Amino acid sequence: MANTIKRGNEIPTIDVALIAIKKKTNEDTTVYILNTSNKLGVNVQTETADAVKLVVKGRLIAQKPEQVTITGHTLVLTDNVFIPEVVKLLQGGTIKYWGEAAHTTKVDADAGFGVASYAPPVAGSDEKGEVCVLMAYSAIYNAAGIITGYERITYPNCTGTPIALNSEDGVFRASEYTIYSAPDTGEAPYEIDYIGPTELPVEST
Repeated sequence: MANTIKRGNEIPTIDVALIAIKKKTNEDTTVYILNTSNKLGVNVQTETADAVKLVVKGRLIAQKPEQVTITGHTLVLTDNVFIPEVVKLLQGGTIKYWGEAAHTTKVDADAGFGVASYAPPVAGSDEKGEVCVLMAYSAIYNAAGIITGYERITYPNCTGTPIALNSEDGVFRASEYTIYSAPDTGEAPYEIDYIGPTELPVEST
């Protein structure tokens, strides 16, 4: 029987179009969008069971190949601004907001007058960030240079690590977040969806 020759679906993706992060819990439906991110590095974490070989008198009789199991991913996200709400989600801590335009009173809820302060968890504290879901969007272009849609990669059960704040003369700070994602039992380590050109998350009005 002759082989059937066909071309697979070709999906050209480019850019960090958007990063969206939300809490895993369904009780809080807030989604934080980061359209200032310009890089997402992804490293696969694996566990390897060694191969087993049966060699008799120098001759290979049989072998069981090594088995590689994906245990999750390490995500390194670069963002070009500091977003306290995202930092709190990833590593915990406390945010205070200005309660009025005069910037004299600090309150716990965002009153629309900006952030007054952020403090990470105190030293020795058991407080950590919350388990969240990260969605990375990349643009899909056609030959005419038109965006025809977006690729969305969803990473489950993400947890952050403490961040460092570096500064340099003449350089805007680019915050770098290291995030660990691990699938639960029966859960895929990531999922890819393809959405339309008008389906990127946008800020609620």
